[in-house]
Parts: sequence; structure tokens; C-alpha cells
Amino acid sequence: MPLLGAAELQTILTNAFPDVDTPQVEEVTDETVIVGYAINARHGRPGGTLSGPVMMSLADTAAWVAIMSQIGPVVLAVTTSLHIDFLRKPQLTDLMARTRMLKLGRRLAVVDVDLYSRGETELVAKAQVTYSIPPSPTN
Repeated sequence: MPLLGAAELQTILTNAFPDVDTPQVEEVTDETVIVGYAINARHGRPGGTLSGPVMMSLADTAAWVAIMSQIGPVVLAVTTSLHIDFLRKPQLTDLMARTRMLKLGRRLAVVDVDLYSRGETELVAKAQVTYSIPPSPTN
């Protein structure tokens, strides 16, 4: 059962990154978190497709949010590894991320992230993100 819901996670995300366009936490369940990011022309690259750094950023952010949903607002958790495979050309429309926790330990979390264009079922990219969780003050 998630510790935090979509509204609480959105507040944490917005407060942690106040100077950027933050994605929208759309759904939180026992097994997944779904995050959407509004795409516009500035997110594109030549060829009329979405840029890779935008996709990597959403994968990383969605993994961070998924971890927060399970452990609470431990905002100093940091990325230690991000592997991404770009599978097909995404549309210049909202990008969606669906997460699945592969491992949640005391110090490391590994999150699987599917990226797809809103309204589509085919994946545009697949990522695996590992986070280091700082020790709690009691450890």
C-alpha cells in the first residue's frame, strides 16, 4: 500500500523543484505510479520527435516519485544509475511514465519505467533507474 497519494506526491515534487515545469502525478496504486508531462514544441528535436533528454528526465522523475510514494518525503534520495532504451519515435504529445518497483531496500531502490505517448499503448522507451536512499536519522 502506498504511503503517499497523488496529491501529496505532487506537492512534494512541486516544492522540491520549484523552478522547473514539473510533471503531473496522475495515479498511484499499490504497484504503479503514473506521471504525465505536458509536451510542447520546445521539447522537440529535428525530425519532429521528442528529445531524448526529456524522456530521460521524466523516467528519472517518475522513479523518484514512485520511491517517495513508498517511503515518504525523503527528498535527498539520488539517482545512482539510469539505463534507457529508446524503442520508437514518440509523438510530440504528452509523455507518460508508468513505474513498477523492482526492489525497495533500506539504501537502494530500483524502479522499472515504461514511457509512452498519452493515448497510445506502444512504449517509446523503457528505463531502469536505481536510487540511493540516504540513511534515516535513526540508523
